[in-house]
Amino acid sequence: MPESTPQRFTDLATLRRTVAGWRAAGERVVLVPTMGALHEGHLALVTEARRIGRRVVASIFVNPTQFGPNEDFSRYPRDLDADLALLGLAGTDAAWTPAVETMYPAGFRTRIDVAGLTEGLCGPFRPGHFSGVATVVTKLLNQVGPDVALFGEKDFQQLRVIQQAVADLDLPVEIRGVPTVREGDGLALSSRNRYLSPAERAVAPRLHAALAEIAAAVRGGSPVAGPVVEGRAALEAAGFQVQYLAICDARTLAPVERVDGPARVLVAAFLGRTRLIDNVAV
Repeated sequence: MPESTPQRFTDLATLRRTVAGWRAAGERVVLVPTMGALHEGHLALVTEARRIGRRVVASIFVNPTQFGPNEDFSRYPRDLDADLALLGLAGTDAAWTPAVETMYPAGFRTRIDVAGLTEGLCGPFRPGHFSGVATVVTKLLNQVGPDVALFGEKDFQQLRVIQQAVADLDLPVEIRGVPTVREGDGLALSSRNRYLSPAERAVAPRLHAALAEIAAAVRGGSPVAGPVVEGRAALEAAGFQVQYLAICDARTLAPVERVDGPARVLVAAFLGRTRLIDNVAV
């Protein structure tokens, strides 16, 4: 596995020529899109990418169009040199680090909206977020032209939105989800975890614990309402401000009253000023 800084690209034409050369040589290309501030969860995606492909491209782009006016775009953590060093240690071949002007040049007017999947869960709390995600990911897929792109299951609604957009637009790429990477105490790895104070960090694992308890309670077809209400109350008692806590069909993301097929327990909650999301399969 390579242990040097990956080749960095800021020019789209040069990136495309390089990837075209790899594909002409019969090499499978895998894309790992990121917004930087990398952690072990991102590196797990790179590890999986190396397992299934010959060439790995990671993108680093903090996408302004998926942040709302009162969200944390300006303070979102950025450390490109550290990110490139980590990608090199993980065996990434290339890093695509476009400027905002490259992604959204003057006169840019196109957005992609995915109906249905974006109207619940995070959708009402983050207007325009999923349109920004779908648009930027579609651009990244068109720019890099990978055979496969990997996304973490922690952002499960995002994963489903991207899968739907790719299917609807007939994009020639496979979208795969990779299981969430967690700390030893269960907290899902996230770039935003660094915002937590020591006291908040000690409480944060309750989020995953509550989801696991709810999932265990509703397996086998039991009604979901009681465990969800109890789980929400427990989280609020622990200091979380819960935006939503729901059990949804894993394909449509529609709420379910009983679990009789693949489903997910999903949550978004603030702990202090930090918004955390998580989900577990049922």
